[in-house]
Amino acid sequence: MRLSVIQGQIQTTPADAIIVNLFEGVTAPGGATGAVDAALRLGKAEAHGAISQLIHLGDLTGRLNEVGVVYTYNQLPAPRVFIAGLGKREAFTLDRIRQASGSAVRKARDLGCKRVATIVHGSGIGGLDPQRAAQATVEGALMGSYQFSEHKSQADDRAIEELLVVEYDGSKLDAVKAGARAGEAIARAVNAARSLINRAPNVLYPDAFAQAAREMAAQHGLRCVVLTEAEIATAGMGGVLAVSQGSQHPPRFVILEYVPEGQEGEMPPLVFIGKGVTFDTGGISIKPSDGMQAMKADMSGAAAVFGAMQAIADLKARRRVIGLLPLVENMPSGNAYRPGDVLTMMSGLKVEVVSTDAEGRLILADALHYAKRYRPRGVVDLATLTGACVVALGEGVAAGVFSNNDDWCAAVLRAADEQGERMWRLPLYSEYGDKIKSDVADIKNSGGRTGGVGTSAYFLYHFVQGEGEYPWVHVDMAGMTFSPENKGYLVKGAMGYGVRTLVALAQAE
Repeated sequence: MRLSVIQGQIQTTPADAIIVNLFEGVTAPGGATGAVDAALRLGKAEAHGAISQLIHLGDLTGRLNEVGVVYTYNQLPAPRVFIAGLGKREAFTLDRIRQASGSAVRKARDLGCKRVATIVHGSGIGGLDPQRAAQATVEGALMGSYQFSEHKSQADDRAIEELLVVEYDGSKLDAVKAGARAGEAIARAVNAARSLINRAPNVLYPDAFAQAAREMAAQHGLRCVVLTEAEIATAGMGGVLAVSQGSQHPPRFVILEYVPEGQEGEMPPLVFIGKGVTFDTGGISIKPSDGMQAMKADMSGAAAVFGAMQAIADLKARRRVIGLLPLVENMPSGNAYRPGDVLTMMSGLKVEVVSTDAEGRLILADALHYAKRYRPRGVVDLATLTGACVVALGEGVAAGVFSNNDDWCAAVLRAADEQGERMWRLPLYSEYGDKIKSDVADIKNSGGRTGGVGTSAYFLYHFVQGEGEYPWVHVDMAGMTFSPENKGYLVKGAMGYGVRTLVALAQAE
């Protein structure tokens, strides 16, 4: 999709469709929507235009994600007008801009529109900063119109070819252009993460993921190092090696690095770590077969870091950022690691394996220890870690957050809230550590069914604390992998959760 920003009036813009908006409860539309409404009067004597008539009939309410359609019958250069519902004015946020924009642009795509023009939602009557509003408008449009068709023999040919962002006020034009550029970079990064998650596990295995990271890094100006199985063994990453040993696909450990121009010194970086289990059978502790196909998404944390690093490079963030992706496939076989095994981790800690289905924390543990070499300013790990977190917070509602540092945790939560990616902090009580004490090793990799989300977090904390300890946030995003429906900027399939929060963190530093 080509993106352009132009100055002009939306009602005079040639396109297959134009998009305006409406707050819930408004009976007399103003601004650009009012201008379009006035242009759609059937005659000079008519008191109301076509949009007002829909409002008065009750066919258009302005509810969030509602999209009204008006046909212009040659009264405007565009044959269709879409009216995106913004919801209640008092609840209006940047994320509601994303949702409204995503719903409207997807509707345009579904009706076969190729050239679509939209106003910047929220920068007029909404009263929001025009740059941020433009960014949210473009993010929503590109994320909402995303389609995954790599595995289809005949792809859906309905796709928008050009999106025009139309701004009437010339004094806002530079801000709108800057916001649109940022929105495009972030949305394309989210969609890249979605495509990785949606990809079939026989196509995306550890080495294939690593190759995708190499290609992305070369295209976007990132440094990329990929550790092979032999190099992972030399580094002593006992968790990564153990989880992968049952698979025919060897592990990979990817290091992505973004360094701002002219800042090659010892600047303490941010480090983002993503769990990258490209398929998780549970290993010897095998999962039930029902729904196992969704376990291709057990690398969603790694996909989020991949996407975030792409956008951070494109946006030329001012902070040095490292992305660490431990990549494995967890399979049962004669070579697979077993319940009862004792592993020596990169940190030197000995871990008793209670369940081979508690594998994500083992690969993250090695990555968390590896991060200490960077003396990071702050670390975030993202992982589809526990079903317990889905039970606690709900599917598609929020991720759980644990931290050893209140200030760093507050920064992560602020970034997530701004991006509409809900997170909820949970306690890192020492009692969770008591549940993972082992009789035969230093710790064990599971504390049982009760308190699973807390014990898994405390397991990870063992590899953060001590010498070289850094500010750390663990994000258990197990409930935030797939959307079951098209709604707002979400589309059925992978959500791409976490990308925007990580980018916001990098930009805030």
